[in-house]
Amino acid sequence: MSPSQIIVLATPVFLLLIAIEYLVGLRCGRNTYRLDDAINSVSLGMLSQVSAVFTPLLRVGIYTAVYSSLALVPDTGFWTTLPGWLLALLFYDFLYYWNHRLGHTVAVFWAAHVVHHQSQDYNLSTALRQPSSYPLLGWVFYLPMALAGVPPLVFVVVGLIDLLYQFWIHTEHVGRLGWFDRVFASPSNHRVHHAVNERYLDKNYGGILILWDRLFGSFAAEDPREPCVYGTRSPLNSWDPLWANAEVYWALGQDAWRTRHWADKLRLWFKPPGWRPADVAATHPRPAFDIRTVTPYAPNIARPVAVFAALQFVALLAGVAVFLWQADAAPLAHNIAGFTALLAGLWALGALLQGRITLGEVLLIECAALSMASATLGWTTAHQVFKPLSMLVALGLVLRAMRAAPTGLRGAPWLLAALAASLAGDVFLMLDGLFIPGLAAFLLAHIAYTVLFRQGVPWLANRRALGAVATVGLGMYVVLWFGGLPIGLRGPVAAYVLAIGFMAAQAMGRASVQRDFPSLMVAVGAACFMASDALLALNRFVNPLPMSAFWVLGSYYAAQCLMVMGVLRGSAPGLTR
Repeated sequence: MSPSQIIVLATPVFLLLIAIEYLVGLRCGRNTYRLDDAINSVSLGMLSQVSAVFTPLLRVGIYTAVYSSLALVPDTGFWTTLPGWLLALLFYDFLYYWNHRLGHTVAVFWAAHVVHHQSQDYNLSTALRQPSSYPLLGWVFYLPMALAGVPPLVFVVVGLIDLLYQFWIHTEHVGRLGWFDRVFASPSNHRVHHAVNERYLDKNYGGILILWDRLFGSFAAEDPREPCVYGTRSPLNSWDPLWANAEVYWALGQDAWRTRHWADKLRLWFKPPGWRPADVAATHPRPAFDIRTVTPYAPNIARPVAVFAALQFVALLAGVAVFLWQADAAPLAHNIAGFTALLAGLWALGALLQGRITLGEVLLIECAALSMASATLGWTTAHQVFKPLSMLVALGLVLRAMRAAPTGLRGAPWLLAALAASLAGDVFLMLDGLFIPGLAAFLLAHIAYTVLFRQGVPWLANRRALGAVATVGLGMYVVLWFGGLPIGLRGPVAAYVLAIGFMAAQAMGRASVQRDFPSLMVAVGAACFMASDALLALNRFVNPLPMSAFWVLGSYYAAQCLMVMGVLRGSAPGLTR
């Protein structure tokens, strides 16, 4: 049984304990849970687990290679005896302490570890809040075990034990435990670790044993006179799981770009978190941390949205369980498609809780992701459902927006026409022998989109964009011509390339005039549409592409989602809130 499958089997236990803690909190009048924060924490745990499917080389492969070729101690069977297992666990916990400590004191390691600390609540769901980028560098800390001859199996098992132990210590409902607190990591000790109070900052790193902190001077006891304030000193203020993983990397990258000193461009990655080059700190100052100003991030959530989000969360949890259970034996293409669909769903759920997208837009994104994934996985029946359903949901979004807009939705008839033609094209392309009708339907969709993008702006306002699109379109047509495009299709395909190129150029010109985020979304969507059609043509007429359904449909649905959501935001921005 793989570690991923063990996590799947342990998940119901985790969720049961979370439910018990929640009920205990309600009973004693001290609830430590908020729906949005808990969903975000567990979502980050799910994202961490599904992304780990692609990093076995970093997590175990390098360790195994070092063990096999560089181990300094021969394998005599000691490590699989009871004393050997216990020593291996102690060894791992010692190395974990230093991994964890450097994760707080070196910026590039903090960039990964910060995810675990972003929650401003402290409960068992926080324990599941794990980073996705940890495997990139975390493996380095455990190579001493490989050099000491600890077998990979023993390493994996004791690592899993160390990780699972730490689940129960993320709670506010267990107080001081006397002698236990002096030896082991405990709820009281770990509450200190998660606090941003000055006296608690960067303390209590131990995974199982708190003795390491006492030995190396990083221990602090919880003081009932100073309650712990949780989170980070630069609050995330977002439920976006992608941004949660990227925020510190982005900040470090910005500072590295801005500083004029080449040494500082490298140095800041290895300095303590918060260190900034002097020139950057002077030109881009940040306010000093003041614990008195800390307030929980809590966007308003309507009850229907909360119920919908909870149901979506349960569905995503089930999807992650299915994905992890079969991931080790599945082809890479299937894992990539499944991961992408789950990632889209987790992002959409966070955006919904944050008020950035609507319920209907969540359904559009999820139907599109499921259409792409089902095609890649070869689930024909599911694909035949979700492909037309995606465009039906998009049509429903536009109709709802038309009813809700007090002054009408500018260009709505053309958007409806574009989506209806896209729906027809989707259906035709799913059926054998209807490629030409499908091509004609999408030609009409591009014309409708082009007219829509003309609303309120001149024709082809950005000549450089027009030149770039024309160059790409002509180049693609030349490739198709010499790559085997049938003579009878050269005319229709030329007309199609002209239409989609004109649409993309108009969308880009519109963005250069309006200079706002919705029009940029539309322009990027139009470029994605052009890329999708190019990939479809290459796959059909030149050479079959690996994972063609993933690339063609992925770019196609990115185009449709971006263009529909961008048009709705630009025409009636209040409808997306």
